[in-house]
Amino acid sequence: MQMTSAGFIGLGAMGAPMAANLHRAGALAALWNRTTDKARALADELNVTVADTPAALAQQVDVILLCVSADADVLAMIEALEPGLRPGQVVIDHSTVQPQTAQTAAERLAAQGVDFLDAPVSGGVEGARRGTLALMVGGEAGVLDRVRPLLEALGQRIEHMGPVGSGQATKAVNQIMAAGINQAVTEALAFAGAHGLPLEKVIEVVGAGAAGNWFLSHRGPGMTQGSFEPGFRLALHHKDLTICQAMAGALGVELPLVEKTLEDYRRLLQAGCGEEDISALYREKRRLFEPGG
Repeated sequence: MQMTSAGFIGLGAMGAPMAANLHRAGALAALWNRTTDKARALADELNVTVADTPAALAQQVDVILLCVSADADVLAMIEALEPGLRPGQVVIDHSTVQPQTAQTAAERLAAQGVDFLDAPVSGGVEGARRGTLALMVGGEAGVLDRVRPLLEALGQRIEHMGPVGSGQATKAVNQIMAAGINQAVTEALAFAGAHGLPLEKVIEVVGAGAAGNWFLSHRGPGMTQGSFEPGFRLALHHKDLTICQAMAGALGVELPLVEKTLEDYRRLLQAGCGEEDISALYREKRRLFEPGG
């Protein structure tokens, strides 16, 4: 069965450009968002339908794509979709949640003959806009093959990681690495600033060597000038790292890097920085070099 008709639920900073890319590929038929005005604005721009409810959206399409914030939101959407679902459809979740949440969603949908893929993404808002995201997918390989043409509108790397939940577990790996890179880059640049080095040149020369990385080149110039436009919101990374913390705890271990980053993020959240990019961690690192820091 070829999947050609898609509906998108969750039109935040990532979801809206992802939906727009599906439209450019000729696949988007309907939208739904908890904030109706946001859905209507995008629907008017793309000339697609705004469904009255998630169930109404499900009745119009072959594939439903979700991009919401938290575990409870995913399960609430699955429940809201159920009255409109029919056998043979596919639900693809691009949210970042617990692997167990993905498994619960898959079980509930399987009872209606509906397939499920957990397919969290990496690449930030820029990747969502350009259609260059990396997708890490859990579920049946055959289901992924059926919907791959749709997903190719969203990303340049689509990797099958194993059964349902494997995509979310892989995303947890990604988020731990992102925390480490954030820690290293922000701390190093604060260190450079404390030594009076020209930060623009530091970013250029270090970025051309073995320590070069995407975060340094794309976020370094902004953070050193006090700009923390997301990107990837700090509050969301904090949420994702609590998932990593829980997954590690289930194995009886503690991840020092995750614990340190959560501690730093809590201070930034208390300071009202949750809507800023995760590079706002630079604020904390600069404090280390202040008198009494």
